[in-house]
Amino acid sequence: MKKVLHIVASPRVAQSRTLRIAGELIARLKKTHGEIALDTLDVFTEKLPEMNITRVNGKYMLMSGQELSGDAIGAWEEIKTHIARFLAADIIVISTPMWNFGIPYKLKHYIDIVWQPGFMFKYTETGPVGLAAGRKVYVVSTRGGDYSAGTPAEPFDQITPYLKTVLGWAGMTDVTFISGQPMDANSEEGREAKIKEAIATIDKLG
Repeated sequence: MKKVLHIVASPRVAQSRTLRIAGELIARLKKTHGEIALDTLDVFTEKLPEMNITRVNGKYMLMSGQELSGDAIGAWEEIKTHIARFLAADIIVISTPMWNFGIPYKLKHYIDIVWQPGFMFKYTETGPVGLAAGRKVYVVSTRGGDYSAGTPAEPFDQITPYLKTVLGWAGMTDVTFISGQPMDANSEEGREAKIKEAIATIDKLG
């Protein structure tokens, strides 16, 4: 049974266009794999640990090749729990709207917690090596404008290059982006057509 972690970064819940598209993707995964174990993590409702000075000091211990010690041991328990939850998944689905050209701050908070040296990547003499390879990742996003390839606004899309970089750093290179756009810069009828267009791309996935 495939384990799927759905990281939700839209606070609009039932009103979310992003989650409407993501719901179709989840349904597709269930159909493709027969049965999945779905774990949904909503970054807007989940109590995420703060990267305070104690936790940051622990990060530097790990970066320098040391083991966690002192207050950092207890302070890192929540972080290690979130890392384990991520690494337990075979398939990752990230559902995120575009906010100010990039991802919502709560999703960035989550990434800053989970992307830790010694867990998601390690430094070697020949450079960094990702430790989370082998996972399939889907990124479902909706955007107010049209930032698709070849458009004048493409350079302003900070979601695609950022997530490709972050995921690639951890060794995850099999990433599929499914985008609904434009949303706000469109009529209600036009928005509905673009949502259906994004859903249609899901139907064509292998």
